Amino acid sequence: MYKQMIPADVVASDGQSRGPADKVNAPVPSHEVSAAQMAEAESKYTVALQRELATEKERHLRLAADFENFKKRTAQEMDRRATAQKEALVRDLLPVIDNLERAVASALSASVGHMYEGIQITWQQLIQVMRQHGFETREDLGQPFDPKYHDAVSTRAEPVHADHTILEVWQRAWLRGKDLFRPAKVVVNDLNSRHVDCVDGANVAGLRKVAEGMLEQSVA
Repeated sequence: MYKQMIPADVVASDGQSRGPADKVNAPVPSHEVSAAQMAEAESKYTVALQRELATEKERHLRLAADFENFKKRTAQEMDRRATAQKEALVRDLLPVIDNLERAVASALSASVGHMYEGIQITWQQLIQVMRQHGFETREDLGQPFDPKYHDAVSTRAEPVHADHTILEVWQRAWLRGKDLFRPAKVVVNDLNSRHVDCVDGANVAGLRKVAEGMLEQSVA
């Protein structure tokens, strides 16, 4: 048994024979592997976020388009209903117009009684048409003045009637359902006023006084 001695020059030449490939295949330090993995994970996360953002953007665009279509359909439906209501009103008014036309045509040859009867029938037809479309008149003659439903255009003093009573109705009040559509223009009995038969704003102070008195009573 003996130890084989390797010459020093052989050992040196063996170390010089290792090339770049041997260095590439050498183990990579652990900290460099962790950084590479983190970079790859961040890249995948960025891609996932971009895909999610694209999906949400597409969803938002679809919702916006659906909402615009909904608004257009709603507007078209409202226009269709409004047109149908107008057509129904006109269709109901046509017979009344026909009666007025016949009354005008026969006005010269008809007696006063026949004219009155024709006007009365036409007026009743108009009231019926308004009722069919949800409108009703109010009977205010002889009722207490109410600023909610009445517009006082004149005052008069008549002791035979109670104070603040409606003496005349110049223009009827109309209701749509239970809501006021148009107030009545009325003449109000004002026993505290010395002015008689004032007309259209000539006695504005008196009208204001009546309205204020009625408002005070309603509040009390």
